[in-house]
Amino acid sequence: MPVTDAHSDEPARLANTIETVFAGQSKDYPERLLSNGSRAVLAEGADAQDDCAVFSFSGEQELVVGSDYVRGPKFRLYERGLLTEYDLGYYLVAANVSDVAAMGARPIGVLTVVRYPLDMTDAVFEQVMLGIRDACADHGAPNVGGDIGGAERLILSATAMGVCPPGRSVLRRGARPGDLVCLTAPTGIAGAATEYFRAGRVSEEIEARYRGSLLASWARPRARTAEGMALGKSGVVTSCQDTSDGLKATLEGIAVASGTGITVFEQELQVPAEVTAVCEFVGKSVLPVVMGDSVDFELVFTMAPERQDAVRAEFDSAGLGFHAIGVVTKEPGVLLEHLSGQRSPLPGKAWRHAPEQAQR
Repeated sequence: MPVTDAHSDEPARLANTIETVFAGQSKDYPERLLSNGSRAVLAEGADAQDDCAVFSFSGEQELVVGSDYVRGPKFRLYERGLLTEYDLGYYLVAANVSDVAAMGARPIGVLTVVRYPLDMTDAVFEQVMLGIRDACADHGAPNVGGDIGGAERLILSATAMGVCPPGRSVLRRGARPGDLVCLTAPTGIAGAATEYFRAGRVSEEIEARYRGSLLASWARPRARTAEGMALGKSGVVTSCQDTSDGLKATLEGIAVASGTGITVFEQELQVPAEVTAVCEFVGKSVLPVVMGDSVDFELVFTMAPERQDAVRAEFDSAGLGFHAIGVVTKEPGVLLEHLSGQRSPLPGKAWRHAPEQAQR
């Protein structure tokens, strides 16, 4: 293992860290089987130290590929000392695998780009790679290669790959008027974490009861891979998207792509206890945090009401869950129907990828 204060060059880090962390990967890779009998097997992975990874495919299947860059040291919680380099590596994988899950695909691998500053020690570099490795193991999508090298600061990007039977990839367009709008789990915890830790003061109750789960929303996020595969397998989901830009942005994205509207019912929104506690402490309304730019990596999906029982049975058998929060409408616009029956635009601030936006 690297010496704590060592500063090796790129070839040395490949030899001392990468080859150790990913040793035996190709040999230990279990084949990925699909419901139609197709399979994907890793022939050459990161342990081969070749120019590219190689997958062997048999049977008909679609390849789903997505890339995402994350902020690395520009995460606010990292700047406050609440996240480690290991956490950043873990987050990188979860963020990318979540996009594959949202397509209803089974993850098969991740390619990562890790660019590091010259003053990063071998030990810190290793922590980044260990976070990547462990997140890949937790999500069933090994890091099969990519690129490492120097840069002005830590830069993290990745590409996740998945497979699904032909015609079973789930797009964000396709929602139809009358469809139910469903959510895999309540949102807002990641947003509440940001609100709490930047408040500059401490709540004894939150520290005792919720600090761990608030930090875990950033340090150990979980992409909904099992849920995504179940949705893809069902063949009845009309649209799907993850909530990585917040629930509001996700609902608006599905509605725009599908040429429809969406009405969310306030009484159907489940609010995590962490969100309620933080909002009371910082003096904010709950719904803007639940709906806003909270990065929770849940899945929003739509389906015809008559399909709900079959999908719920599939989820229940796998120990998974979801709940309906609204309905797709023919009229454009994404609205919140309050308990009073009045309707208004969704509260909260949707994430926008623009320089002037606050950093995550």
